[in-house]
Amino acid sequence: MEVIAARSMNALYMYLDFAFLLFLGATLVYTKRHLAIIVGLLAGVLYFIVDYGYFYLYLGTRSVEGADPFWFLLWLSMSYGFTNFVWIWLWLDRDKRALEWSILIIASWFTCSLLSQNFGGGFAPISISRGTGAYHGIMALILFVGYAILCIHNIKTKDESQKINIVWILAIGILVQFAWEFVLLVTGIRNPSFMTIVVNSLLETNLGLPYMYFIHRAVNKRYHEDLTKRTNTLAA
Repeated sequence: MEVIAARSMNALYMYLDFAFLLFLGATLVYTKRHLAIIVGLLAGVLYFIVDYGYFYLYLGTRSVEGADPFWFLLWLSMSYGFTNFVWIWLWLDRDKRALEWSILIIASWFTCSLLSQNFGGGFAPISISRGTGAYHGIMALILFVGYAILCIHNIKTKDESQKINIVWILAIGILVQFAWEFVLLVTGIRNPSFMTIVVNSLLETNLGLPYMYFIHRAVNKRYHEDLTKRTNTLAA
């Protein structure tokens, strides 16, 4: 099954989104969500390696028209890699201000998209697309292994208090990607494809959530969100 994920935008969208990334990063620094910043930056780098190195250079399934592929994909990877995984990390933290963070991020996506359409007429148009037939099967395998580990852990565990809330992890993995895809779709940036939004929401970010859960648990046992060490190690 080939799902074609395509977007059309103008260069103003990039500049507006970059300004929001700086604002989001500054807000995270001000509120001492330092671990979230580190995770977001690492996720952006990982996304760039995959998108530019694997999809664009190796497989040739990623196309970019109207912009330099290296710099455009670097921005794109840092944009949704940083934003999505900062959001995921704060949800895994069960941050008391998770609602406010969620509104801030989603509202910025709407605003950048619509402002760029109103005022971006003089900026270069950019079109990108990505075929998925060469790797969605591998992604599905990664997703299955991750959730199988969670399921087997719960099946084996007799102590109800030690069970992992898999529904919560699924909700985070699906809803973060769905919110991103939905905003792109309704603002006219994403190609109007029901299959794209469903498959991407179920698979593309969600595949990393089981592994992110274990990373979060391991890091959170040792450090507070402001990077200070915990005096008493949390229970596993």
